[in-house]
Amino acid sequence: MRKIFSIIAAAAIVGVSMSACSSTTQENTAEQAPTAIEQKAPPATTSAQPDTIKKSIPSQAEGTIGQAAITINYHAPGVRGRVIWGGLVPYDQVWVTGAHKATSVTFTKGVTIDGKEVAAGTYALFTIPGREEWTIILNKDFEQHLADDYDQKEDVLRVKVKPQALTQNQERLKYGIEGGTGTTGAITIRWEKLKVSLPVSTQR
Repeated sequence: MRKIFSIIAAAAIVGVSMSACSSTTQENTAEQAPTAIEQKAPPATTSAQPDTIKKSIPSQAEGTIGQAAITINYHAPGVRGRVIWGGLVPYDQVWVTGAHKATSVTFTKGVTIDGKEVAAGTYALFTIPGREEWTIILNKDFEQHLADDYDQKEDVLRVKVKPQALTQNQERLKYGIEGGTGTTGAITIRWEKLKVSLPVSTQR
């Protein structure tokens, strides 16, 4: 009888042990596997954040006027609460109109600016900001740092334009190519609360 009782007790202990192991395995599996809701839940959306990047961002503007494709490569600084005109950007001095290196503009076909023909090619774009009037410059030497090596003798043209006031702040410097009707358009520069436009036209 003692042998029979011992066998029954051992079997009972083994059964309890196996049940406990099975229960532990199920619990671990449940912890490791994500639920169906977790797998299908979409990522949370976030509202647009303000531009807080301190560095000037490498940027590019592209567009066409007539059959001329125009590409502008530049570094775009931000306002970041600073006084721009007459402060960070002095009046009546040649400005790279960007940051780090000369802003470049490439025309795939010849264009006409202020009545003067400009051949297809790549040029540096400088400006001389003024309180009432700006001078926009195209210069042959587009591979230079800022305006350190600027030489007026390399100018292709200089054009006087009037700045326009913007109703909203443009935090980061932005170039654009605006196509007009047919073969006319403009290269635009926006920053802070000012905009300047350089009229451009093509033969076709």
